[in-house]
Amino acid sequence: MAEQHAETGNERLGVLICGHGSRNRLAVEEFAQMVDGLRPRLAPMPVEHGYLEFARPILRDGLEALREKGVTKVLAIPAMLFAAGHAKNDIPSVLNTYTAETGLPIDYGRELGVDRLMVSAAGARVRECLDAAKDDVPLAKTLLVVVGRGSSDPDANSNVAKVTRLLVEGFGFGWGETVYSGVTFPLVEPGLRHAVKLGFRRVVVVPYFLFSGVLVSRIRQHTELVAADHPEVEFLSAGYLGDHTLVVDTFKERVEEVLRGDTAMNCSLCKYRAQVLGFEQDVGRAQESHHHHVEGLAESCTLCELECTGACQPDGIPIGHGHNHGSDHSHDHHHPPYPHADHPLGPTTLKRNNSAAKD
Repeated sequence: MAEQHAETGNERLGVLICGHGSRNRLAVEEFAQMVDGLRPRLAPMPVEHGYLEFARPILRDGLEALREKGVTKVLAIPAMLFAAGHAKNDIPSVLNTYTAETGLPIDYGRELGVDRLMVSAAGARVRECLDAAKDDVPLAKTLLVVVGRGSSDPDANSNVAKVTRLLVEGFGFGWGETVYSGVTFPLVEPGLRHAVKLGFRRVVVVPYFLFSGVLVSRIRQHTELVAADHPEVEFLSAGYLGDHTLVVDTFKERVEEVLRGDTAMNCSLCKYRAQVLGFEQDVGRAQESHHHHVEGLAESCTLCELECTGACQPDGIPIGHGHNHGSDHSHDHHHPPYPHADHPLGPTTLKRNNSAAKD
């Protein structure tokens, strides 16, 4: 399909894959490798990528590269697992500003979402984990715990729970739980401590993340903390999604959807469009990016060799050590306060930000 639509009339189409960005060098490398794997599948359309923050190229750089290749219309795909603030507000704001300045038309696609290919990719990581286990524990006696990024958008959080159910029912696990690495509740460690009370012999922890980073490292660390306190339970850690071929296939499908004009997102549960229970104050909030002050800031952390261990953020709170690492979300005070910031199973950063908002 890509070959048929590389040029339409006088238009020359190009693709921009829009990432978040990270100080973690391994995560940035993995993202670039994924884009390299996508290019031959979309040829002859040129494919570039860019980031919102903490890495280069920034989104504007990717757009400029496409214009230099003669592209007259861009198909932009958010490299986000679920549609929350980054996909709904930050990226569109940057793209709209660029179009207003240059006149370059940009068609925006949808996030990866709850998709059969993405669930299958996660299932492959679970299968790899189970196959590598030493002992044969029945699935009915195994608990699956899926870890999502966590968002202040309940629509995105609920989608992680849906992925959990699809995996639990697909494999036949005895039970399934969903926890989050930050922003919402329950967090990984308290969530796992509650889960072990269910009495399962084995717990499989799945980080539902695209790439490596401090959050994936922290998930492993918190899993190990709980495992050390419960030697009677076997804990297994599955791999993150990475550049699995099914993930790359999903990006290709998102581009094809834009070409067909089929990019409808779920607006019925979007807190910016509908009166979602508990988040009514967010309806109609202005679409703007909160990443301008860290856009293109590409100084990598040198505390860890390559993959970030999360040593500077043991509980999601940066510990200062002279090089500003761990401040990826130091701009959270710009975001509206989370309505459940005082939940006992949520991060302390929510309480801090909520208190500041009240003050």
